[in-house]
Amino acid sequence: MSRLIHLSDLHFGKDRPDLIVPLLNAVNGYAPDLVIISGDLTQRAREKEYRAARAFIDRVNAPVLSVPGNHDIPFHRPFTRFFAPWRYYRQWIARDLTPVHHGGDYVAVGINTVDRFKWQTGRLAGRRLRRACSALSGGAKETLRIAVCHHPLDHPNTTKKKPIPGAKRALRRLLNCGADLILSGHLHIWHAGTFAHLAAEQDGHRAIQLHAGTSLSSRQRGEPNDFNLIDVSPLQLDVARITYDDARGAFTKAEARQFNRASGEFIV
Repeated sequence: MSRLIHLSDLHFGKDRPDLIVPLLNAVNGYAPDLVIISGDLTQRAREKEYRAARAFIDRVNAPVLSVPGNHDIPFHRPFTRFFAPWRYYRQWIARDLTPVHHGGDYVAVGINTVDRFKWQTGRLAGRRLRRACSALSGGAKETLRIAVCHHPLDHPNTTKKKPIPGAKRALRRLLNCGADLILSGHLHIWHAGTFAHLAAEQDGHRAIQLHAGTSLSSRQRGEPNDFNLIDVSPLQLDVARITYDDARGAFTKAEARQFNRASGEFIV
């Protein structure tokens, strides 16, 4: 059995400094096997923000797999964004923009969905999907296959934003490669469920989508700061939303869901 933590949208530079220690205490207290960060580690992709993100990661007592978000490339410096978008990310966070981590009963694959030419929207390049599928396709049958994107492949009805271009096609491809769990952020909204826009047309393999809100940003959009706690067992996934309680000054469990790994559906 493995335990994973899913953080997203830390937005150093627009973060709540008072949450850093409570978040680290909560993350390390759960003793995860892997911590996943689904993008937007910074607000403006400035070097001082990357240094703060690196200092945070260095205090996490577990391996960290991270993918970049759209805020992790410069928006207000077009020359840098077009010609050297990943300079600080690679210097301070990780050289590999599409990392892979193998655990005892899972494999997690990062997919870079950022497009330097379409800063907000993102894109899913074919070569990135091919690399992800190659990593997801190996391993034992019971291995949990996790894909990590910044941009969601499906959006809850509570947001007016549109999914990344080509989301349906990319999702079908990931499902065909065996993806069981797809983690994302970007919206600053928490959501756990199946992929609604494929429910009527997908008869084969199903996957669970799990959005994290924002773990540290002050731009909460009416929701508490949060992260996801994921416990992996052979038959099911236990997913808990951990939210910050201002009154207690700590992150506490707010709600929990169980998913059947065979069907990708809620366990009632």
